[in-house]
Amino acid sequence: MTTQHQIVDSSLTLGQNQIVSCDSDRSALEKEKRKSQDESQKHLNGCVPLSHQVAGHKYGIDKVGILQHPDGTVLKQLQPPPRGPRELQFYSMVYDEHCCDPVLLDLQMYLPKYYGTWTPADAPNDLYLKLDDVTRKFNKPCIMDVKIGQKSYDPYALKEKKDQQIRKYPLMEEIGFLVLGMRIYLVNTDSYETHDQHYGRGLIKETIKDGLTKFFFNGNNVRKDAITASIQKVQKILQWFQSQSQLHFYASSLLFVYEGSSQQTAQMKRNAGSLADVSAAPKGCPTDGEVLEYNNNVCVIGSMENGRTMASFGQSLSNMYALHKKGCSQGHYNDVPLQIETSEQDNSLWKRTTPPNGNDNKPQLEKESHHMPAVMQRPNEVEVRMIDFAHVFPSNTKDEGYVYGLKNLLTVLQQILNN
Repeated sequence: MTTQHQIVDSSLTLGQNQIVSCDSDRSALEKEKRKSQDESQKHLNGCVPLSHQVAGHKYGIDKVGILQHPDGTVLKQLQPPPRGPRELQFYSMVYDEHCCDPVLLDLQMYLPKYYGTWTPADAPNDLYLKLDDVTRKFNKPCIMDVKIGQKSYDPYALKEKKDQQIRKYPLMEEIGFLVLGMRIYLVNTDSYETHDQHYGRGLIKETIKDGLTKFFFNGNNVRKDAITASIQKVQKILQWFQSQSQLHFYASSLLFVYEGSSQQTAQMKRNAGSLADVSAAPKGCPTDGEVLEYNNNVCVIGSMENGRTMASFGQSLSNMYALHKKGCSQGHYNDVPLQIETSEQDNSLWKRTTPPNGNDNKPQLEKESHHMPAVMQRPNEVEVRMIDFAHVFPSNTKDEGYVYGLKNLLTVLQQILNN
């Protein structure tokens, strides 16, 4: 064999070896990826990333994210201090069983229901807020997240943070709200159209009405029924803000949800799946008057044992916060002390009550169907809930920035309805 043939044969052999090596590397990577996914799934105890999230931190992309629990509830991972502990403190304060403040009791109507906290069994330091999935009741939910207020940064934010937020949307102070994302069901194509925060930041004063109209356009027509219901819901939230002078909200949002499918489709779904709807009520999410103290690591505030657990947890958060403060040489961490309530508390949603007939063991179907949400009876029902409370601060004045945003939003919604 000639030298030239030997070189060619050697090259072919080398090439084949490289192909085998590449296939082997690719196979190893795929196995590693599957192993990582399996471990992640095991770590999350069956929870999955929230599929219909339209804005905010997303699991797998950001350091913290939102998950869906197998029982249907939403799990919002606590953010680093001081934001996360502040939001936990807010929910604990509003839903404290012993709360007798009419302002806070009224506020509960405009928030997602709060079911305590949840922690993966093998990751005790990962803490999640366990909240009602506002979209769970809908067949084809159309969802929009709108940040409200003239400022998307709190009074204690560093100058760099303020400048960053202003650069993101310079019109925030003038318009008073910002569309962070939306997801619309199009009946003509039986598909969803989505828009992220970049869409909202591209809206200016002259185009904001058309930008919001898109959320209510289903491919065939503008859903004026959904607009009317949205206006009514926002008006009630505005009335609450005009009546209170003890809390200021920054970088907080309104979550809009309406039924995207036709009335006939929604009605057929309810008729065919009424039992399924009942059984779909989240485990660990008791309806009014039901008893459930623990469910899959849910931290419920109440008994002596749970009081001690919450006290211990509160102390650990305080320690975390103290360590975080120690590492910060400037900023509002040193100016605003975080106080976690460590006394015995209870979440009013978890209170056990005995039925009037004294029978505490009614059939599950009877108990749950008695508390079926009204939205299942009305396909045109709309949900508007306040979300995101990492920047809520005590005050003794009205929250004029939030009120301004709500009024401007109502004006634009009314213009869409009139036209």
